[in-house]
Amino acid sequence: MGLFSRKTEKEKLQAKYKKLIDEAYKLSHTNRRASDLKTAEADAILKQIDTLK
Repeated sequence: MGLFSRKTEKEKLQAKYKKLIDEAYKLSHTNRRASDLKTAEADAILKQIDTLK
C-alpha cells in the first residue's frame, strides 16, 4: 500500500462499521435507543462486507 493508494470498497465499509460501533458504545452510556440504532446500522454494514467476500 502506497501513500496515495485508494481504499477498496471493503476497506471503506470496514472503517464505517468501526466508526458506528464506537459511536454505539459511547451512546450506550447515555442513550440506549440511539445506541441500538447505531448497532443496527453497523449490522447492516457488516452484512454488506460479508457479501463482498
